[in-house]
Amino acid sequence: MRKPTFDMNIFAERRKKLGQQIPGSALVVASHPELIRNHDVHFPYRQDSNMFYLTGWEEPESILIVRPGQTPESVMFVRRRDRERETWDGFRYGPEGCEQEFKIDKCYPIDEFEKVAPQLLSAVDSIYYRQFKNKEVDEKMEHVLNTVKQMRGRTGYGLLSVHDADTLIGEMRLVKSEYELTQLREACEISAQAHLAAMRFTRPGVTERQVQGVLAHNFYMRDSAREGYGFIVASGNAATTLHYNFNDQVCKDGDLLLIDAGAEYNYYTGDITRTYPVNGKFTDEQGRVYEAVLKVQKAIVDFVKPGIVFKELHDMGTSMLTDAMLELGLLSGRKDDLIQALAQKKYYPHGIGHWLGLDVHDAGLYFKKGEPRPIEANMCFTIEPGLYIPADDTSAPQKYRGIGIRIEDNVRVTSNGVENMTTSVPKEISDIEKVVGKN
Repeated sequence: MRKPTFDMNIFAERRKKLGQQIPGSALVVASHPELIRNHDVHFPYRQDSNMFYLTGWEEPESILIVRPGQTPESVMFVRRRDRERETWDGFRYGPEGCEQEFKIDKCYPIDEFEKVAPQLLSAVDSIYYRQFKNKEVDEKMEHVLNTVKQMRGRTGYGLLSVHDADTLIGEMRLVKSEYELTQLREACEISAQAHLAAMRFTRPGVTERQVQGVLAHNFYMRDSAREGYGFIVASGNAATTLHYNFNDQVCKDGDLLLIDAGAEYNYYTGDITRTYPVNGKFTDEQGRVYEAVLKVQKAIVDFVKPGIVFKELHDMGTSMLTDAMLELGLLSGRKDDLIQALAQKKYYPHGIGHWLGLDVHDAGLYFKKGEPRPIEANMCFTIEPGLYIPADDTSAPQKYRGIGIRIEDNVRVTSNGVENMTTSVPKEISDIEKVVGKN
């Protein structure tokens, strides 16, 4: 029998903490469905982040129920053992293995969910469940809710109230534990070392896909199970497309190369972007735009501390990058009027960053009760300003057309400032020029 590779006490403690927040209610979390890539080939399976966060369970076709204060308190429905399918697809724990190895109070076969779940949920006041994420489980939940209503008879009550589980769990995931920080730092370091290897490999004539191969090779060689999101390896004008993913062009002498890539380690992901010249030497024009973005990025990283609100970082990025656009001649006019008209979005269409953790755009509210939330120690997020000047933008100075630059680091809020977890990969021009092409 396979043994779990994670400490199950961590997940049991998370379920206990969650239960304290929903007395009288129950939580239902489903695994992600398996998806077909083409014909009879599946996409590689990756567990739903909330299911993993609360259980460490990695198999599909699974449902978790948590009922605080009741017996059993944690219940899972999982696939049965199946010798034939396991011969083809690999080991399954089955209900017995799930109960034994994952510290779950009681486990049932997944095909018994619609029979057993109404009994488990009949005494709760409400349910936390994320709808429209898994269509098959949504249909099962519809049956369960209607059955619970019928079991209650003529009481006058309707269906159990359903609250969004992702918001509840997202707030738990937002402030990272020491265990989580260890995983996230490793994901960031693996990502950084892969970016460094890609820099060293890059030279005129290599293809974007070859550079992607260097990144992937370094991820796997450092024990990353997968990338945290699709690789963005964009040379030349392609770097002005934020989520470019063709990755099939030749990297040309005189062009910049923008790489946005992060490794996933024990389900936590890094998210680094670096931009540098294919030939290892910035032109004056490239350097001018790059330094403008770098100045903003470094200033915002240094500004991070507990108590400020995330919106302040967004506003600071917008203000400083608008200054840069005015200095570069990309925009003209009064700064405040330009920002009011959202003119800066022509060259800076995204925000300054996002939460980071089990998902690259991680869970957690940015606003609470309509107000921007203050950031706290051990929140983790990205800082990623950019400027993108398409080659066909005739309103921009000719010398800057086709330049796309983004610089992204991953930071943790400390008790009095910030920890940058991705400093291993250079971002100063002088340091970059010492590395690119020096394989």
